[in-house]
Amino acid sequence: MAVWTRADKNGQLDLLLRDRWIRVTGDLTRETLTLTAEGEIGGHGTSHLDNSSAGLRNGMSNGNDSGLALGNSNRGPMSKQEQHLNQNHSVRDRSGSAGRGGLSRGQYDNNYVVNSHGVGKNSRDNNGTSSDFGSPGSSYGSPGSSFSSRHGETPINLESGSSEAVRKVRVVKQESGGLGISIKGGRENRMPILISKIFPGLAADQSRALRVGDAILSVNGNDLREATHDLAVQALKKAGKEVTLEVKYIREVSPLFKKPSLVADLPWEGGRPQSPSYSGSEDSGSPKHNAGARDRKVIPLKMCFISRNLTMADLENRLLELHSPDGQHTAVLRCKDGPSANSWFTALHTNIAALLPQTLAHVNAYLGAAASAASHPHLKHISWLAEQVQLEDGRHQFRPIVMALTEKDILLFDSVPWSREAWSQPILTHPLLATRLVHSGSARSSPAQGAELVFASRTGTGRGIESHVFRVETHWDLSTWTRALVQGAHAAAELIKEVSIGCILNGQDVRLTLHYEKGFAVTREPVDPAGGAVLYRYPFEKLKMSADDGVRNLFLDFGGPEGEMVFDLHSGPKPVVFVLHSFLSAKLTRMGLLT
Repeated sequence: MAVWTRADKNGQLDLLLRDRWIRVTGDLTRETLTLTAEGEIGGHGTSHLDNSSAGLRNGMSNGNDSGLALGNSNRGPMSKQEQHLNQNHSVRDRSGSAGRGGLSRGQYDNNYVVNSHGVGKNSRDNNGTSSDFGSPGSSYGSPGSSFSSRHGETPINLESGSSEAVRKVRVVKQESGGLGISIKGGRENRMPILISKIFPGLAADQSRALRVGDAILSVNGNDLREATHDLAVQALKKAGKEVTLEVKYIREVSPLFKKPSLVADLPWEGGRPQSPSYSGSEDSGSPKHNAGARDRKVIPLKMCFISRNLTMADLENRLLELHSPDGQHTAVLRCKDGPSANSWFTALHTNIAALLPQTLAHVNAYLGAAASAASHPHLKHISWLAEQVQLEDGRHQFRPIVMALTEKDILLFDSVPWSREAWSQPILTHPLLATRLVHSGSARSSPAQGAELVFASRTGTGRGIESHVFRVETHWDLSTWTRALVQGAHAAAELIKEVSIGCILNGQDVRLTLHYEKGFAVTREPVDPAGGAVLYRYPFEKLKMSADDGVRNLFLDFGGPEGEMVFDLHSGPKPVVFVLHSFLSAKLTRMGLLT
């Protein structure tokens, strides 16, 4: 039995999620890969809005969002460029003309409206160019005004009964760290000035009187109800060490600041034995997420498929594809460079391969429980690989497939057969005795760096020869499968020992029998006791020539007085031809003439 040295690995990766790259920390252990979100890579104008050490983990913002943890000793005052990034103005102003600054995620991915059912996503597409909090003609900042006047939508009203009372909060800034809040909104966005984040440990957090979702109505007596985002930023900057804020919590918009749990919601199915665990972002709001947990996904590695250049072109040689055991989902990971990708791939492949004995034990347990010990199949090897298929336009591509090998058969599945029911429904089954390996190695005539590793098989069927080309990811996979197929066919020959078929010879119904030890026998069909059952019997070494017409006739010549015998098999002769080849190959190997 192989002794596996499993890999533990940790580092930064990029995860392709919803058509954009999310920066994650990958933590690989013996049985799982944990992906923890750090931020969005090059999203639609998103900016890092934290001037303190406690930044937004996923780099997302909705609308204008300015980090106001000013004067942090870790960084010093912001440059004008940083202030510009942090103010993160909206894409469109009231009239729909282009606005200034970066593009905020709210204007692309979360076009929310407030309707009779609460806060939901706008029906507009995710490429929207405006934060849809009200019509251009609505009033959106004065006391008693609404932030939406669409027909059928519940307005966001600063004076509505669903909001809480106005509060006055005194905040004393620290020597370093500033107020410690992020804001978003403003007149140009048809939103009040809203607190979107409170940074732990800084002044606003220590006041214990502010919360995310508070609308800032005034700063030290300066009215901000109709202030633009820039005016609000400047008012907060100039407020001095002691800041008196007049605030009012607006319940209708607070769900907008719930950070989306992107990585935790990555679709994945681990199969029956174990399922991936979920843990959401700290305020995802989803019932399946634990409050206070980070946005992460824990992926069990058992029977996952790690591949490269399979479903996505990888011109830079730094992508990894991790496919789920159910065959429905793929996580695409990007490494910083080629060597890093090779290291991650090797570590993942090693840990996945080390879990194969668990899968073999699981499948054999349910196979053994469902049948007698003498009749149930025994799984010898199983893993993912890729099968070459032909598209409608004639081009070829590879698709992930599960191949399983028992003592008698080769089975192909679309997904891992975790149950007896799934095992009984393979997409293809071929007998090992009628299958032989015809190629193993590089897909090219001469091996090259990065060349695909493939092996090809041919199976004799009643319809003729059926060929398959399979791609594997490593030389270990290639040697494992080629050895399993060759040795499996030889073991099947010794196990099955005898194959017979009814046919016609010289106009007489006969039965042709191939026996692993005894060779060929031709008997009458049905047996005639008076005339004797056996017409001919020859050992394998007497065979001088064998051939077939590919339709129904098999030709055998043993050098005897009967000359060449022509057997009409009533169907395609290829299964008998391939069984004959397997018997001969197994006998020669046993004799040491083949290795």
